[in-house]
Amino acid sequence: MKASRLVVAAAMAGSLCLTGCGGGTNRGTMGREGAGDEGTIRAFDINQQPRDKIKDGGILRWGINEFPTQWNRNHVDGNLAMAAVVSNALLPSPFVSNEKADISVDSNYVLDAKVTEQRPKQVVTYTLNPKAKWSDGKPITWADYQAQWQALNGRDPAFHIVSSTGYQDIEKVARGKDDHEVVVTFARPFGDWQALFGPLLPASTNRTPDAFNNAWLNKIPASAGPFKFGGFDQTAKTITLARDDSWWGNRAKLDKIIYRASEQDSLIGAFSNGELDIIDVGPSAPDYARARTTSGAQVRQAAGPDFRHFTFNGSSELLSDRNVRQAIQLGINRQAIAESDLQGLNWPIALLNNRFFMNTQEGYQDNAGSLGVYNPAKARQMLDAAGWKLNGTVRYKNGKPLDLRFVVPSGVQISKAEGELAQSMLGQIGVKLSIKSVPSDDFFTKYVIPGNFDITPFAYIGTPYPISSSYGIYANAADGKTWNANFGRTGSAAIDEAMSRAGQSIDPAQARILTNAADKLIWPEVNVLPLYQRPQNVATKQTLANVGARGFYDLRYEDIGFMR
Repeated sequence: MKASRLVVAAAMAGSLCLTGCGGGTNRGTMGREGAGDEGTIRAFDINQQPRDKIKDGGILRWGINEFPTQWNRNHVDGNLAMAAVVSNALLPSPFVSNEKADISVDSNYVLDAKVTEQRPKQVVTYTLNPKAKWSDGKPITWADYQAQWQALNGRDPAFHIVSSTGYQDIEKVARGKDDHEVVVTFARPFGDWQALFGPLLPASTNRTPDAFNNAWLNKIPASAGPFKFGGFDQTAKTITLARDDSWWGNRAKLDKIIYRASEQDSLIGAFSNGELDIIDVGPSAPDYARARTTSGAQVRQAAGPDFRHFTFNGSSELLSDRNVRQAIQLGINRQAIAESDLQGLNWPIALLNNRFFMNTQEGYQDNAGSLGVYNPAKARQMLDAAGWKLNGTVRYKNGKPLDLRFVVPSGVQISKAEGELAQSMLGQIGVKLSIKSVPSDDFFTKYVIPGNFDITPFAYIGTPYPISSSYGIYANAADGKTWNANFGRTGSAAIDEAMSRAGQSIDPAQARILTNAADKLIWPEVNVLPLYQRPQNVATKQTLANVGARGFYDLRYEDIGFMR
């Protein structure tokens, strides 16, 4: 759902999503917008072209850095950017965003949606497009919306959801004047209501926990978009989509999209050899340079609500003490890591000291305080005070060494380099950091999501809705066990309350103030340690149009194609 940040392991667009949405007066606008010269930070860079300049037909070969197994993006295992890159061509969402994060209805699915009452309760009424239908021919109706709310409202833990943000605030979803009118009544105000119900799944796959958890496992059982599912090839690691001629909107320009999954360091070679038409190179200076020198290619670059970070596992035996987590954070020189990662990318090197707003967004302020400053002397003092005493080069407590697992996906050189830098830094304060490389396809599902790590690096891919898209990442586990999208596994009632206040505000200025108040509470927990705003660097064939570094812009897959 759009209410969640996507996660990406590598320098690829593949990542974890954040949830959140804002309408009308949005909360996610970038500080500088539009295209410009080489020195300008662009809001998006997709070679935007009108449809009449795009060839009819053709096959797009799209490189991705993981082969998802869970295709329900509302499931905790499916909240992956690579899953979104594929399924956004297949599944409905009520709203789309432009490059300025202005939100409007997607008229292919929704003709109108607005707040129709504010007192005594907030009510939102959706008028659905009666032409919209699922791939089995059934119409998209209010019942699909109701089933999605019931699956995602968090009341039944058997549904393994990413986040209940927004859905937990809904009192009921009802049929309006007919099957194509949806009336949503909120028990509490929810400012980011436009973040909900995207992607929408058919009621049949949301009605029971078994269907929710398993209907999309290694299969895509339904679609309702300009493309339809064509098949998986597990050996070749490809996913094929074909134009859907039963689509009621503008006919897709491309005949097919073939996604090819490979480890990140193999993708740039395939692109340079002409085997792929588009890959996300992310913050990898060598890949960026190689792509720019590839004949007939270009790198499209834009700002976006995406950031690189380290997640600290607070449920780990070695990191369960908050003071120890704070000491480790103070022992990491984030500036040195940012300079190493971003050098050569034509991108400003600036630390990110906010989890909700990027440096280029309205609302950004530095909330880190002293916890954001590299201070190895203070780190040593805190570790001493926590009972971790230096014995040779490594600290011990109760006979156990302070030896942390830094888990990285294989083939992602930037993650490995970050680990080596952190290893050297933490060694200076008596902390051993052991880098563990794991298969990229297993990185999230077998390591990050189940908490099989101490520290791990990846990127979060954002949405136009800073607070609601991030809520699940920092939400406390009411039962102490069910953390959903909170991979740091730390939180508090005070943080939840602060985020809820921000999410309930329908005044954007007040929402930004409340969001920053929540961020200030998160810093001492050392859950997610932000590094820097991640540039979107997408290598494409020069002739490819309407796709690339999209920023806040939602791609219109039916318009993607090769120029005439």
